[in-house]
This record gives sequence, structure tokens and C-alpha cells, in this order.
Amino acid sequence: VAQELGKGREAIAGKDKSPSKKATIPRFLNGDMKKSLPDGRGVYRHAGAQITRTTYPDGLEVVQFPSKQTEKYHRDGSKEVVFPDGTVKRLRDGWEETVFPDGTAVSVERNGDRTIVLSNGQREIQTSCFKRREYPDGTAKTVYCTGYRETQYASGKVTLRYEPGNMVLGRR
Repeated sequence: VAQELGKGREAIAGKDKSPSKKATIPRFLNGDMKKSLPDGRGVYRHAGAQITRTTYPDGLEVVQFPSKQTEKYHRDGSKEVVFPDGTVKRLRDGWEETVFPDGTAVSVERNGDRTIVLSNGQREIQTSCFKRREYPDGTAKTVYCTGYRETQYASGKVTLRYEPGNMVLGRR
């Protein structure tokens, strides 16, 4: 016999005990199931969408989708998404970081500044005023929004160009 949980809630179709007899598993009329485990975790299985939502005692909430995507919601408001291809995206207070399976990492600050660390050791910084590429050998190339291009070599040599091929200044 189904019993009403309260206004706006699903009716319970029945209750089962887990095989270990340590958890009660309510079954809802819509096919959903809810487990309360002895360690304090709560597991809710949405039958229609095939989504599993696990809530931990420390406030962490983990949502698993049928596509193998997993989302973690932390008590501090941060979020982490793990995609099926291994890409991981972290979001916190307007800051975002994405790490791709090849090791490339992209972080975006609240103000829109972007830092890209490539798997080959290069690093690129993109702001509203300039773009800079830093190479493993110590060379750094910067293009400013004014059109100036600056190259700083590991040897200390610096060149400035305004248009491609027109050297404005070269110094050591």
C-alpha cells in the first residue's frame, strides 16, 4: 500500500532492506529509489533520467549521469565536472579551470584573464591588454593591443616591432 510522504512528494510503493540489512531502501511509484546508508550517505536514484545523486555527511553532493559524466558540488559552492573523455572542469567564485586528458590546462579568472599551460611546456597568458606566449627555453613573445610586438629571448635580448618585419628597437 502506497503511503503519502507529504505535499509535493512522491508516494512510496514499498520499502526494501539492503542485502546487508543495514540500509532501508524506499521505492517510489515513479520507480525512483532512495537509500540511507549507515555511514550517513544518502543515495537517490532517479529512474526516469537514470541519474544517481549521492549526498555525503560533509555536504558533498555527487551526481552521476548515464553518459558517465560526474558532477561534484562542494559545500563551499565550488563545482567539479568530470567528462567521459577525462576532461575535468573546476568552478569556484567566478574562477574556472579546465584540465584536458593531454595535460593542457586552461584557467580563466573572474576578470576574463586566461592562462593556458600546454602539455609541451609552453604557457600562454591572454588579457584584455596583451597576449604572451612563454616557451620552455625562456623566450617570451608578447603582442599588445596597441599592435606592438615584443620578443624577450633567454639571452636577455629584447626586440620590439610595430608591424611584422619593422623592427622598432633591439637591445641586449
